[in-house]
Amino acid sequence: MRNRLRCVCILAAALAFVVSATPSPAQTWPQRPVKFLVTLGPGSGVDIGTRLLADRLSKHWGQPVVVENRPGGDGLVAISAMIAAQDDHVLLASPTSSFTAHPFVYKNLPYKPEDLQPIARVSNTIIVMAVPADLPAQSLQEFVALARAQPGKLNWAGTTGAIDFLVAGFLRSAGLSLSKVPYRNQVEAANDLAAGRIQLNETAYAIVRPQLQAGKLKLLAVTNSVRAPVLPDLPTVTQAGYPDLALDGLVGFFGPAEMPLPLRARIAADVGEVGADPAIAARLNDTGQLPNFGDPAELHAAVELQRARVAAAAKELGIVPTE
Repeated sequence: MRNRLRCVCILAAALAFVVSATPSPAQTWPQRPVKFLVTLGPGSGVDIGTRLLADRLSKHWGQPVVVENRPGGDGLVAISAMIAAQDDHVLLASPTSSFTAHPFVYKNLPYKPEDLQPIARVSNTIIVMAVPADLPAQSLQEFVALARAQPGKLNWAGTTGAIDFLVAGFLRSAGLSLSKVPYRNQVEAANDLAAGRIQLNETAYAIVRPQLQAGKLKLLAVTNSVRAPVLPDLPTVTQAGYPDLALDGLVGFFGPAEMPLPLRARIAADVGEVGADPAIAARLNDTGQLPNFGDPAELHAAVELQRARVAAAAKELGIVPTE
């Protein structure tokens, strides 16, 4: 009996040693090429930033890191492809505003929030409130006064998703009557803004920068929580007196539902490490992005805050989420 007990103890100790010596997924990943699916098209700030990081991560991981653009459906094309892959080597690179409004836009949403596991906070897109250069408003406050004095005569356009909800909710709560003009291509909206066919455009700074440099439009504020280094004299909407319009153009990396936290945390640490290079920050700024690296918990908290802001705006608009 004593010998049997001794054998059992030895076997248990040996098994414990083997288990402890087995590398975890976080230690052995990646074992093959990694793919980032981007919800926006080539040349967007998110696309450029992801490719910039992918190049550095490839050297860091010793594996090819591929970036594939899957635009369309307010992010649904890329999100669906990532979920369908069921592969922790196929990740999503996306602005969160693309999907935090999904429950208020689509009746039959083909995925659940938990299907997108947060990996790394990457950056904040600089979002601006832009108007034609000759519009008689030099500030957001003056624009609001102008819109109030001309109900139904001004038009606005914006990006799809969370930021649109906040603007629409703000207009409703402020009692302002502006007509929304839909655009499939945000560059077309910027061109119409410069031509005076619309009077307000909330959009990425990178999109309107050419028209701004040509002197065809002006900026009233950024929706971001902090001023943009590339636009140091431009106030935030909160500083301008309209905090209900505040929203960071959050960009993050996401993984599939079963991706364990230790692995996601390890990837986030690697992203932060390569992103600490000043050259990365300079290039992101050039594309209208504010570097904002963070871990899974920080990205999750930021996404939940954005979801809450969108839900409040949707309630103002009388829109209920899908079940």
